[in-house]
Amino acid sequence: MATRSENGTLILTRSDVARLLGIEACLKAVDLAFRHHGTEAAIGPAVLELPGIGGGFHVKAGGLRLDRTFVATKINANFPGNPKERGLPTIQGIVLLSDAESGEPLAIMDSAEITALRTAAATALAARHLARADASVATIIGCGRQSRDQLRFLCHVRPIRRVFAVDREAAAAAAFASAMAAELGIPVEATADLSVAARAAQICVACTPSKTPILSRKDVTPGAFIAGVGADSPHKRELDGDLFAGTTVVVDLLAQCLAMGDLRHAIEERRLNAADVHAELGDVLSGRKRGRSRDDEIVVFDSTGMALQDVAAAAAVYGAASAAGEGQRVAFER
Repeated sequence: MATRSENGTLILTRSDVARLLGIEACLKAVDLAFRHHGTEAAIGPAVLELPGIGGGFHVKAGGLRLDRTFVATKINANFPGNPKERGLPTIQGIVLLSDAESGEPLAIMDSAEITALRTAAATALAARHLARADASVATIIGCGRQSRDQLRFLCHVRPIRRVFAVDREAAAAAAFASAMAAELGIPVEATADLSVAARAAQICVACTPSKTPILSRKDVTPGAFIAGVGADSPHKRELDGDLFAGTTVVVDLLAQCLAMGDLRHAIEERRLNAADVHAELGDVLSGRKRGRSRDDEIVVFDSTGMALQDVAAAAAVYGAASAAGEGQRVAFER
């Protein structure tokens, strides 16, 4: 039976989340979320999209039975013009973590950090099973906030020795390259030539707000692992449909990718059918479906962001904060 948390709801800022949720802890939490998807340990997930003015909102919710049963509801605002027009982050929002038995709000925390970390964890888990074991060159397409965590997590699961950074804004690619080279101690080269950079890499990650395809089959070589991370709403698209034809396609959540991912557009173009999708990531992580089978196999991972990732990551942050006595507690009912 659920018991009341002492002293109210825990409030955790972006810096709190970043400090409390390390790479290994996040990988473990997100791995568990994918393994639990489709089992009695998972509740939902569900998603709702709402338009804004110059951007939009999405609400993702789901639950997991862990040491206790948690439900998390995330409200994310995505406004690409914010950095230049208002000096605000592109992504802002909150995650509400609740006790599923009593409905008690356990914690409210920044959603941008949770989103960036759990998204990078999903890519890394996919790369661990679907990229070549010797993959040492990575190309990051889109050098915004998400890209840095993507590279950090990739370096945790694969022996990355060289990185290419591509962005439509040369200054963003240069800043990313300089910062990440200093942090990781490996060469990171900013380049404007996406095709050359992609063909040189065994791992390509696209994390942009693009509405038109930016990466196609001619840009990748046999054996490549491609992750499309940015297409998390129906109007976004990063991967050309030809990348899905005759390749091994893995998705985070099939129903969601059919509604809003790069896969949706490829199916509309009749490049493949839903039945051609090899697996959901949870099937691969749990061993129900195989991962990579050949060194020359091209594998595409369509990542739209599953609410259960948010639940698992938020629960991990809440547990760490509670154990360390961190954060501020507020009793909203007073």
